[in-house]
Parts: sequence; C-alpha cells; structure tokens
Amino acid sequence: MLITLLFVALLAFYVAWNLGANDVANAMGTSVGSKAVTLKQALIIAGVLEFTGAVLFGHEVTETLATKIANPALFAATPQIFVTGMVTVLISCGVWLQIATSRGLPVSSSHAVVGAIAGFSWVALGVGAIDWSSIGLITIGWVLTPLISGAIAALFYSQIKYWILDQPNQLVQLQEWIPWLSTALLGVFGVIVLPSLTEPLTNFVIEQVGFTIPSHDIPLLTGAIAAVGLTIMSWRQLGDKRDKGEILPNPVERLFARFQLLSACFVAFAHGSNDVGNAIAPLAAIVYTNRTGSVPTDGITIPLWILILGGAGIVGGLAVWGKKVIATIGENIIALQPSSGFCAELATATTILIASRLGLPVSTSHALVGGVVGIGLVQNIKSIKFQTLKGIAAAWLITIPVSAALSAAIFSIAQILFF
Repeated sequence: MLITLLFVALLAFYVAWNLGANDVANAMGTSVGSKAVTLKQALIIAGVLEFTGAVLFGHEVTETLATKIANPALFAATPQIFVTGMVTVLISCGVWLQIATSRGLPVSSSHAVVGAIAGFSWVALGVGAIDWSSIGLITIGWVLTPLISGAIAALFYSQIKYWILDQPNQLVQLQEWIPWLSTALLGVFGVIVLPSLTEPLTNFVIEQVGFTIPSHDIPLLTGAIAAVGLTIMSWRQLGDKRDKGEILPNPVERLFARFQLLSACFVAFAHGSNDVGNAIAPLAAIVYTNRTGSVPTDGITIPLWILILGGAGIVGGLAVWGKKVIATIGENIIALQPSSGFCAELATATTILIASRLGLPVSTSHALVGGVVGIGLVQNIKSIKFQTLKGIAAAWLITIPVSAALSAAIFSIAQILFF
C-alpha cells in the first residue's frame, strides 16, 4: 500500500511539474515580455506565490475535480476501478502537458484533467458515468474566461491610454491616477482573497474578546491601508526623479513596471490557487478512497501534504522547463509594455480569483491570452500576431480529445492487465 501511494504521489508531482512548466509560464509571460521583471525574478516570484496560493486556496478547485466530473455514485461498488481511472488521469495529463510544453504551446491543464477523467469514466461505465451538468458548467467557464478577461483588460487599458499615455504631460496625469491604480490593484486582491484569509483571525478575535467583528472589515481595512501606502510610495518615487533631474527613457512605463511587478505577484497567487487542483485532485481522490474504502461522493478534505506536493511540483517545473511558453505568451502575440502588461495581468488575476472562489477550474492560459488580445484590440488590431493565436487555439481545441483518448487507452490496457 505504501509503495502504491508513493507511486501515485510521484505521478501527481510529475503532473504538477509539467503544469508548472506550461501554465505558470503563462502567468509570468507578460511580465517577462514587457521587461517589467527578468526571467530569474519571475521564477522567484512564481516560486513563492504559486506555492502560497496552492496551499491556502487550492482545496476548493481540487474538491470540484475530485468529486464533480465523474459521477462518483456509479463507482460506489467498484472503488478500485475508480482508483485505477484516477491513476490513468495522472499519466495521460502529465504526458500531454509535457508534449505541449516541449513545443512551447500554452495549453490548458484544466482541459487535460477534465478530458482525462471523462475518458476513463466513459470506458469504465459508459456515457452515464460522466456528470455532464458539471462539465457543461466548466465548459461555459472556459468559453467565458477569455471574453471576460479580454473585456476587463481592454476597458482598463483604454482608460489608461486615454487619460495617461495619450496626454501631453504624462507624468502629471500619472500622478493624479496613482491612487486609482493602487486601489484597483489592491482592491482585486483585498475583496476576493483577504476575506478567506482573515476569517480565521476574525473568529479568533471574537472568541478571545467576546464581541462580533463584521467579516468584511478586516480585508477592507487592510486593502485601504495598502492602497494608501502604495500611493504615497509611488508619489515619492516620482518626486525623487524630478528632484534629482533624472532623464529617464520613459518614466511612466518605469513606474508601471513597478505596478506590474505587484500584478504579477497576484497572477501567480491566483494561478496557484486555481490550477494546483488539476495536478492533485486525482491524488486526493485516490488517498480518500484507499483510506475509507469508498469513493468520494461529496466534498472531501484535502490533506496539507498533498497541497504542498502540488505546490512544490509547480515551482520545480516552471524553473526547469518554463522558458518556451513564457516566450510564446510574452513576446509572440503582441509587443508588450509595462502599462499594457499590467492591465492584462490585472484582468487575468480578477477573472481567475473569482473562479477560484466559486470552485471553477477555469484556464489561466485562456484568461491571460484573452487579456493580451484585448490589449491588442485597443492598441491596433494589426499588432496582433494571429498566426500565434491560431497555434494556441488549435492546442486548446485538441487538448480535451487527446487527453480523453490517452486516458481511455491507458485505462483499457489496465483493465486487460489487472481486471
């Protein structure tokens, strides 16, 4: 049993490694492409925040994938078949993600996992074993993700372009807009993420002090203080540049690069919270089944060591294999500046964090590509490299059938050998 669990854990680590090489590269590609951060800095940022997001927020999406794609009630009498199927999911997803990464294609790990689960379920118990309502909801999320992210990015960038970049005195306009940029950036994080992080603190204060604190007060206060601090710091930096008489190539873009550094942090955190489930959900389902002797039919508790395993695999894969996909996203769709990269990342983080709070395994690559294309539409539609987009779209479309076919084939072989 211990050897089997170790083997499955290594498979999950292998999937997380490939997921890190592909999907995390998506998340950091805009920052590297706009020159806001170097590749080495991107690896450090992603390493810390992907791991943190995976451990703190990875459980909800993991529960969805572990219990809502295949109809678990149909496997109640045959839990061993369910476990075997989840092993085939890990193998097929890891193989496909590695193939895509080697070619620099930013595919969706969410597509791969959902397709693989559907593939083995169909072979095992027929079409009725698949929870089509859950797949339908997730598919709608996949379609809406690039549209929503693109719309948010286009709206935000068009305002920045009109009020700052196209104005004769960009620095004066930027100084007026810094408070709003700070509020938008930290508001996304504060409104969506901090309530869950501060809920345990609120409960602790209630227990110790004996009075009720509204659950929204702590995150709102934290976000407000951070926004004021970021505004003051940015104003001071602009003032220092003027006082020293420094002649900068583009001081506006240099300051936007600092904002993009923060937005890159949020994208990395958002990605870790959502996509870690793609790697560890099958492992969580297998561990639950082996421990209880029954398949998970409802929400399950994800052991901390599984979340840590997924976070560590993601970080390792990005560091070793992530460069090709970073180049595709950051350089081969449109030419990015820190201002446009900031808008794309803010739109991506907003879209993905909302999905994480809802437990929907949406695609970070969809959100980020949608955001970048939205920026390109505002700048100039001719600036978009549609040949690159065709390759990305093709990879998106074939991921589900390829991963489903791989999973079905591997499961069929396992049935012949072991059942």
